Amino acid sequence: METKRLARPDLEAIEHNILLIRGSRVMLDRDLAVLYGVPTKQLNRAVKRHVKRFPADFMFQMSPAELEDWKCQFGTSNPNHKMGMRRLPYVFSEQGVAMLSSVLNSERAILVNIAIMRTFVKLRQTLALHKALAAQLAELERRIVGHDAKISNIFDAIRGLMAPPKTPPHRIGFQP
Repeated sequence: METKRLARPDLEAIEHNILLIRGSRVMLDRDLAVLYGVPTKQLNRAVKRHVKRFPADFMFQMSPAELEDWKCQFGTSNPNHKMGMRRLPYVFSEQGVAMLSSVLNSERAILVNIAIMRTFVKLRQTLALHKALAAQLAELERRIVGHDAKISNIFDAIRGLMAPPKTPPHRIGFQP
């Protein structure tokens, strides 16, 4: 019996499938189904069989408005275009993806889950780096504002010394 070698999912491809919806980083059910190598219908069926494992912060269904916003990102001009979807898609947070791999319980699901977790960690590290850089930039701006005020005071003092006096100087000596 020959075993198939499973390819590791591409981290960049996973990163492009992570969306920001309702303030959370999530992945669509259809993107996860492609990664796990199962039809979306089968993935959703497995989730519905184990619905107690997926609270609202692990998985939720997109609203029609959220779906429209998501479709606008692709430049879909026809509002009636369904993009191959019959119903509103489910989205899974990082914790939901971890739970999903336990529900699907296959070798491929384990590999995909590891890759997705690494991608979420990489995104968190990138965001933390950006926050640190933003804080450093704000500190530099604060310092520069202070320097600008001090330099402005120095220039004002120099201009004051260079300007001719407002009243003529008093002559020393005999005045006719």
